[in-house]
Amino acid sequence: MKNIALIYGRDIRNIVTNWAALVIILGLIALPSLYAWFNIKASWDPYGNTGGIAIAVANNDKGTTIRGNPINLGNEVINSLKENHKLGWRFVSEEDAVRGVKHGNYYASIVIPDNFSATIATVLTNNPTKAEILYYVNEKINAISPKIASSGASGIIHEVSKNFIETANGTIFKIFNALGIELQEQLPTIEKVRSLVFRLEKSFPEINHIVNVAANDIHKTDQLVSKAQTDLPLVTQIAENGRQLASGLDSFLAKSSDVAKNIAPNVKQDLLLLQQTAISAQQLTSVLKDANVDPSVVTDTLDRVSSGIDLGLKVQSQLVNWFDQLNKVTGNRIGFVSSKLRQVQDKMQQQKGLVSGISTAIKNGEKPAADLVDRLNQVSGDISRILGDIIGRYDSEIEPAILSGLNKARQTAAKTKTVLNDALKSVPDVKKILSDASKGLTLGSEGIREIQKDLPVVEAKISELAQKMRQFESEGSLQELVNLLKNNFQLKSQFFGEPVVLKENQLYPIPNYGSAMSPFFSTLALWVGATLLVSLVTTEVHGDQTYRSYEVYFGRFLTFLTIALLQSILVTSGDIFLLGAYVVDKPWFIIFGMINSVVFILIVYTLVSVFGNVGKALAVVLLVLQLAGSGGTFPIQTTPAFFRAIHPFLPFTYGISMMRESVGGILWDIVRSDLLTMCIFVAITLVVGLALKGIINQLAAGLVKKAKESKLIH
Repeated sequence: MKNIALIYGRDIRNIVTNWAALVIILGLIALPSLYAWFNIKASWDPYGNTGGIAIAVANNDKGTTIRGNPINLGNEVINSLKENHKLGWRFVSEEDAVRGVKHGNYYASIVIPDNFSATIATVLTNNPTKAEILYYVNEKINAISPKIASSGASGIIHEVSKNFIETANGTIFKIFNALGIELQEQLPTIEKVRSLVFRLEKSFPEINHIVNVAANDIHKTDQLVSKAQTDLPLVTQIAENGRQLASGLDSFLAKSSDVAKNIAPNVKQDLLLLQQTAISAQQLTSVLKDANVDPSVVTDTLDRVSSGIDLGLKVQSQLVNWFDQLNKVTGNRIGFVSSKLRQVQDKMQQQKGLVSGISTAIKNGEKPAADLVDRLNQVSGDISRILGDIIGRYDSEIEPAILSGLNKARQTAAKTKTVLNDALKSVPDVKKILSDASKGLTLGSEGIREIQKDLPVVEAKISELAQKMRQFESEGSLQELVNLLKNNFQLKSQFFGEPVVLKENQLYPIPNYGSAMSPFFSTLALWVGATLLVSLVTTEVHGDQTYRSYEVYFGRFLTFLTIALLQSILVTSGDIFLLGAYVVDKPWFIIFGMINSVVFILIVYTLVSVFGNVGKALAVVLLVLQLAGSGGTFPIQTTPAFFRAIHPFLPFTYGISMMRESVGGILWDIVRSDLLTMCIFVAITLVVGLALKGIINQLAAGLVKKAKESKLIH
């Protein structure tokens, strides 16, 4: 401890007694403050000074009429913008607006087309169309201005929508008001009609129900009978044709069974032929691997195998088609055969390509690639195994399934023939029944029509009117409807123009953007100050006396810490008292700044003390990472995945968080969590500094000495 205090005391004495060193140290204390203050002041209230952002507006709207009332929403937009001073609106022609945006005279331009009002008015027609406002923006001028201009354009759209809804609804509610006055005058007559309608309605329901049901049933039955009589000859012909078809199908299936029995050996022979072709190709690979074989013999063998594969592909295609048809007859019992044959077909295509590639290589005097020969051997073996499985199951499973399916189909055809014979015998009886039914329905239909003539034609209208009256009364009395329609139509149109108003509750209000950014810029300035400090002040102790590594580490650190704390006090107090930044808890703002300085200078000092010039580079790298990964400017959720991943591991994250708490109002659970994390950073840094400083300094001594000899690196 004595040597640590000795080093620290000597550093302070040297600073105070050496005017050059004192000037440099004072500059190092002041520089971070300038960095923070200029940035905070420059961003003090950017969104309150948007009146200078020039946005051109061109109005070509010709207007229209709604319910006889002329409107021009384009003019209303222009008038509202003239009262809006949030942006620098410039009212020009369309040509000037577009040209000005291209040349950078305006950040953006808004063009209201000539059919703007007319298009919006289509909302009252059967084919409503959304209106468009043309928006041009020059995004190369500035990164933020397009967002501000876009916000202004969105505000225009909102204002137009609000004004149109008020205008349209005002017209509609004005009509309702006139209707309410007229209803009020006719109310006694309406009450008399209401009573009459209800009395008439009570006389109709039961009779109306019976007559309508009877007429409906007779009409439907008559249609069915007529349809049956019309279709009966066709049904008879279909039954006769079906009987003949069933007879022919029975004979055909009987012959098919015999054919299937006779063709089975040939099919099996074809399968054996395909298998033999695969075996021949597989045997060919042994010849190809023989280095002493005559190339002419290999070429002839390849040609024979290739011809065999071509023939096999033709036989394969016929077999697939044949088994596809038989599979339908057997009820999908032998579907696996077609599936396996298609696998064989695919592999034979591969086999053909491999043989062709090998043949080309040999004809060119080259030795075929070993992987081609091995692949040919594998594919040929696969084909042989698949075909062997089909051949092995042919006699015991495939052929019996084919014969069984054909026999079942033959039995079905015989049953169908019997059913159709019975149906044809019943056709005369059905014809007589339909004729008798048609006569009876004709008489019944005439009687119903006579009954319906006696009912009042107005019955349906009275029933409909009574139902509507009940519906009105269930929702409220007629007098309530009159009172509703006679209400102030202007107030109602204003309500529907903007039915919901946002009521904002600011939990931690900060009056300006500069104050909100002071935690970030102040924290950043403290890290910059620490980096400048280690760049100009050495972390090593020079002199005749020899010290232990930990004594040098802590002794010189106290000097750096003293300067860093002075930097922090100047930065934070200047934010509050010089710039007038808004801070709720001013003492804690200064204290949290000092805590940040302690942590930052410890990290940066340790990096340089342990790693030398490399540590300075690491400090700069950490600064760059923390600028984007700390969430100091944009929310961390809006940054790429890499920065979201490193966010929890950066000191800035917690340093800025503490400073923000003091600016807006402290929640101590957040501060305690941030302080705990900062303590973890301190502990890790101390472990690295105390454990590695002596070792790395000794290892790097030669490198440092050689670098200094260049007289370029200190």
